[in-house]
Amino acid sequence: MRYLFRPPAADAAGLLSLPWHEPLEEWDPSLLLEVPQRGISRHVVRFVASDGQVYALKEIAEPLARHEYALLGVFEEEGLPAVSVVGICVDRPDELDAVLVTRYLEYSMSYRYLFSSRRRAQSADRLIDTLVELLVRLHLAGVYWGDCSLSNTLFRLDAGAFAAYLVDAETVERHPTISAGKRAYDLDLARERVGAELLDLRSGGLLPDDIDPIDVADSLAGRYEALWDEVTREEVFQPEEQRYRVAERLQRLNDLGFDVGEVELVTSSDGARLRVETRVAEPGHHRRELFRLAGLEVGENQARRLLNDIRTYRAFLEQREGRPVREVVAGHRWLAEVYQPVVESIPPDLVGRLAPAEVFHEILEHRWFLSERDGRDVGTTAAARSYFETVLPRTPAELTTPSAIAERC
Repeated sequence: MRYLFRPPAADAAGLLSLPWHEPLEEWDPSLLLEVPQRGISRHVVRFVASDGQVYALKEIAEPLARHEYALLGVFEEEGLPAVSVVGICVDRPDELDAVLVTRYLEYSMSYRYLFSSRRRAQSADRLIDTLVELLVRLHLAGVYWGDCSLSNTLFRLDAGAFAAYLVDAETVERHPTISAGKRAYDLDLARERVGAELLDLRSGGLLPDDIDPIDVADSLAGRYEALWDEVTREEVFQPEEQRYRVAERLQRLNDLGFDVGEVELVTSSDGARLRVETRVAEPGHHRRELFRLAGLEVGENQARRLLNDIRTYRAFLEQREGRPVREVVAGHRWLAEVYQPVVESIPPDLVGRLAPAEVFHEILEHRWFLSERDGRDVGTTAAARSYFETVLPRTPAELTTPSAIAERC
C-alpha cells in the first residue's frame, strides 16, 4: 500500500495505524465516529478521529481518487470554498479501491441535519441561496462541478447566515473559463438533484408542509442568473457619474460577500464602461480586517458583525476617556475586555455547541432582544448570562466539535 499526504503530513500521522488493508465497510465500529444526518453518498464513507481532528474517508476508484486529491489541493491553495484534502491510500490489497481522506469541516452541518433541527423552518430558501452562491463562485473560477447537490455540500453558520463548501469533486472539471453552455448544464443537473433531495426529505417527514420541493428546485435557476448577472455584468454611465457609480458597484459586491480584484474603466464618447473582476476565493474583506485588529480568524459575516461591535466599543472608549482611541488599540482592548471574557465564560458542558464567534454573534442578538423587551441596554455580560441559561443549551451538541472529539479519542 502507498499513502500520499499533503503537507503538513505530521498532522495526519495518526491515520497510518488504521486498518487500510480492510474494506471500509468492515472496519471495527470502535474506530469510527457516527456523524448525524450526513448527506447521501454513492460511495462507502466513514469518519474517524485522530489527534484531535475528524477525518472523512471515502472509498473510490483510484483514478477518481487521484483526480479529486489533486483538484481539492488546488482549490485549497486558491482559497476556494471546499473541504481540505489530507491524502489518499492507493495500491490496497485484494484490488480494493483507493481511499480519499479529507478533514471534516469543523462546526459544519449537512442539509439533512439542518432540516431535522430547530432551524429547519427557515432553512430551505437560505440553503438554496447559499448553494447558488457557491456554484457562482466555482463557475467564476472556471470550475464545472458536474454533481452540484445538497448532499455534496456542507453548510456552516456564519453570523446567522450560512456559508457553503464543496465536499465531492470527483466529477469536477477545471477550465480557464467556463462556457455559458457548461454553466447551464451544471445548473440543470443541480435543479434535478436538489428537487430529488427535497422530495426525499418530504417522504421522511423532514420538510415543512408549506415548502414545495419542485418549486424550490425550479427557483434555483432564477436565483443563479440574478446573482451571476450582479457579479459579472458591465455597466455604462456618464463621466460625471463615475465616482459614485464605481463606489456603489464595489460596495454592492462587498455586501453580497464577494471581493473585488481588478477594476477596469474604459471611457469613450458614449460614456464610461466599468468592468470588475470578481474574486472567487472565500469572502475575505472583513475577515482580514478583523484579523488585523484583533487576531481572530472567523467567517466573513461573523467578522462583519464583530467589527461593528469593535467600532461601537471604540466610540464608548473615546467618550469615556475623552480622547481619540486608535483603531488597532480599540481592537486589542475589545478582544481582551469584551470578546475573550464572554468566550471564557461559556459553561464547560456547553463548549463546542457553536463556534466561539457564532456564540458571540448570538449573544449580541440576544442582547438586542432583551434590551428591546426591557426598554434599556442590558449590557453584554447580562445578555451572555441569559443566553447561556436559556438559548445555548437548546443547541444540539455536534460530534465533530473539539470537545466531542476529545471525548472519543
